[in-house]
Amino acid sequence: MDNERSIEIFKNYGTFFKEVKTRIQMAQVKANFAANREMIILYWNIGRMVCTVQNSVGWGKKIIPRLSQDIKNEIPEIKGFSVTNIKRMTKFYREYTNINLISPQAVGQLQTSGLKDSKKSPQAVGQIQEASETRLQHLVTGLPWGHNVLLMEKIKDLQKREWYMNQCLQHGWSRNILEIHIENRSHERGGKATTNFDRTLPPIHSDLAQQTLKDPYIFDFLTIDTEFRERELESELLKHIQEFLIELGVGFAFVGRQYHIEVGSSDFYIDLLFYHLKLCCYIVIELKKGPFRPEYAGKLNFYLNVVDKKLRKKDDKPSIGLILCQDKNKIVAEYALQNIDKAIGVSEYQLTQTLPEELKSSLPTIDEIERELGGKE
Repeated sequence: MDNERSIEIFKNYGTFFKEVKTRIQMAQVKANFAANREMIILYWNIGRMVCTVQNSVGWGKKIIPRLSQDIKNEIPEIKGFSVTNIKRMTKFYREYTNINLISPQAVGQLQTSGLKDSKKSPQAVGQIQEASETRLQHLVTGLPWGHNVLLMEKIKDLQKREWYMNQCLQHGWSRNILEIHIENRSHERGGKATTNFDRTLPPIHSDLAQQTLKDPYIFDFLTIDTEFRERELESELLKHIQEFLIELGVGFAFVGRQYHIEVGSSDFYIDLLFYHLKLCCYIVIELKKGPFRPEYAGKLNFYLNVVDKKLRKKDDKPSIGLILCQDKNKIVAEYALQNIDKAIGVSEYQLTQTLPEELKSSLPTIDEIERELGGKE
């Protein structure tokens, strides 16, 4: 009871507890990061050792199944050393031969076993240990093994791979989210929107805003008839809000659809309203079917003025507009944005259309597929 009274009397206990909790969580994150880094280094070293044995002794591929089985027999509690995964480790080493993740323990084991690494001398290893980690080392050891494997399998170009590595570390992408971005070729679309940001935003904010917008946006999670209406597109996007937010990018928080604003005695409705947590501003999105038209910029400029007047708080940055259309016609868009005083970008969007009727009729039905499979059993 005395202890409970003491805590009650201690008025700042809430703040004290939050600080303790924060330190514990930070320590957990650091511990997890350190454990992951050590595992990545271990896998790189095992890949190097296997490659060295294969090249020096000539055991070839037979070493991998034997090594996998011996680890399973001798250290059954250790997971992650299947034949497939050890092959991935050797590929991992070959992909990143020059990032120098040799551990002193691995060198000692090689010397003890009488095997010499033809590429790395003890003196060179010492120099490697003293040198600071390179950019690529930081990226590779900062990502979980599953992310590294996916990137090795999907992205052959190292510069593109580094782009995705950076995005993963900056935004905390899961493996599934990373795969979605790879499939949608996000590295080719960032910062490609036609904008007037260089004139309407401060330089630092302008660069960040430019990189935030893509062109085109790919809504391949939708299947809409060719003759869709803009309201139907809005509705479908919000039915798939998670995929929509992933495609928009990190930082977008949904505020509302057909967001009502009143000006004088007139009512107006914004197609989609977001708040961007990193840019610290509202993002007004207008969805348009067909090609870009110059009048779209004037209407969006009006919406941005109203949002800044009615919704923008003291610490918010100026709102940004984005017009999404099926054909942005870059030259027309550039002329339309020339004398606009609000920050506006224009990008295209791409949809997965429903199948034409003639193609539908040529495809087997579910019943036909089931009968076919049933006939083969």
